Amino acid sequence: MSFKRRQLTNSEYESQESDSDSDSEDWKATSHFTPPGPAVCFDESQSGVQRPLPFPTEAECFKLFLTEELVGEIVEETNRYALELQEKREPGVRGKLAKWVTTTISEMYTFLVTVLLMGIVKKNSLREYWSTDPMFATPFFASLFSQDRFLVLLRCLHFVNNATAILSDPLHKIRNVLISLTSAFGRVFVPYKDLCIDESLMLWKGRLAFRQYIPSKRHRFGVKFFVMCDVKTGFVQDIIVYTGSTTDIKHYEGLGVSGSVVMTMLAPHLGKGHTLYVDNWYSSPTLFQHLLSNSTGACGTVRSNRKGMPAFGCGKMQRGEVEFQENGQQLAVKWHDKRDVHVLSTVHTATMSATGKVDHLTGERKIKPDCVLDYNLKMGAVDKADMINSFVECTRKTNKWYKKIFFHLIDTAVLNDSIVHRQLTELLEEHHTPRRPSTGGRPAADNPLRLTARHFPCKVPQTASQGSRTRRHCKVCQSGARRSKQRKMTKYMCLACDTPLCISPCFEEYHMLKHY
Repeated sequence: MSFKRRQLTNSEYESQESDSDSDSEDWKATSHFTPPGPAVCFDESQSGVQRPLPFPTEAECFKLFLTEELVGEIVEETNRYALELQEKREPGVRGKLAKWVTTTISEMYTFLVTVLLMGIVKKNSLREYWSTDPMFATPFFASLFSQDRFLVLLRCLHFVNNATAILSDPLHKIRNVLISLTSAFGRVFVPYKDLCIDESLMLWKGRLAFRQYIPSKRHRFGVKFFVMCDVKTGFVQDIIVYTGSTTDIKHYEGLGVSGSVVMTMLAPHLGKGHTLYVDNWYSSPTLFQHLLSNSTGACGTVRSNRKGMPAFGCGKMQRGEVEFQENGQQLAVKWHDKRDVHVLSTVHTATMSATGKVDHLTGERKIKPDCVLDYNLKMGAVDKADMINSFVECTRKTNKWYKKIFFHLIDTAVLNDSIVHRQLTELLEEHHTPRRPSTGGRPAADNPLRLTARHFPCKVPQTASQGSRTRRHCKVCQSGARRSKQRKMTKYMCLACDTPLCISPCFEEYHMLKHY
């Protein structure tokens, strides 16, 4: 394994010295740099879900974020807004609002679940969910709501009292929900060591003062979010909606808007030894030094003309060539792949590692700088969250931008709910010790792990009295509800559950069906 380390010529050194400003004078070429890193070592024992529940359901995990208190506020404002619309209605004009009935917390939860289901069962229009055409019929939706009730709830859905709203706030229509959900994200889950911050774009082509155009995104037009994710789990830790000069961030002198976004989102996590991964819109030597002084490492691609960046060699590099420079605390890398790539890091050494792939032209193993490998591995958490949400997103066409942001936040809450549920289930699987089935008295409670853990059949252990003819009563045959009960003996069992089961079909039914 070999790689080409870029060497500067004397003329290039002279050019570098003459072009560099006062912020980049301390940079020098290196091949053995070891970063000092954050002053605090990260303690992972405090990371993960902070409010564990015994045998949690996904509904219970969801209510950690969309609490009854928040839904109660939505119900109150929806009822208030419905009355306002009724008062504005012209006398004698009848419509769906004329049949308005005060909504409740239970009905609002059912409404939100219905909207989420529409993200899974996709149709061209809302009315098709209540179609009686045999080709398109989905009677389950009609069992939850009538078409008129669902549409009037959707129309009256509201989140703030218009009479007391702070109109100078561009997000006053959705501010209460945004604060409640982002606070819940931080309260329920403490991130692991690696974090990443990136932009996300929610499609919106209507009129909106803070609508953005980002050609690199799939939607191009829409509402921009700054999103911070935990790299290990993909949990969305925080969200900031970009509204231009009024964006809800604390401005830090010398860091600009991008650096201020990073510092605002990282504020609760500074001084704990985290490592942050960002792209070249955020990265700068000034920001990374500021983070390092707060015991937080950082790594990211960087623009070569950022203030404080070293002047690399001006000659053209060949594919695979690399140049390392350091200033005692930060490592700057210029590496040529298909084009020049610049990376800045305070947590990586000046080394190269194998990618596990082979160059088919030369037969040599491909290698990349360690910082590039880590960046590629850990930077995609926000994009992955967007991808997952895109498969089942409940956001639909609407004339109200704040409703679309609300449904986008609900999608994010569902994503976090699934992550929390998976984390708690894995914790139970790791520490749960199955009990031996009761031989008499009341039946023991069901084992919740029978549907999630890995299970393999084995023979019932032999006893001294029965020897190889040892048998036990099959659990499914004896207590199942799908067919008539019978006392059937079997010589097979599930070792993990310590439960006797017929090899077929009882073994499969016990581990695949909640109600066997």
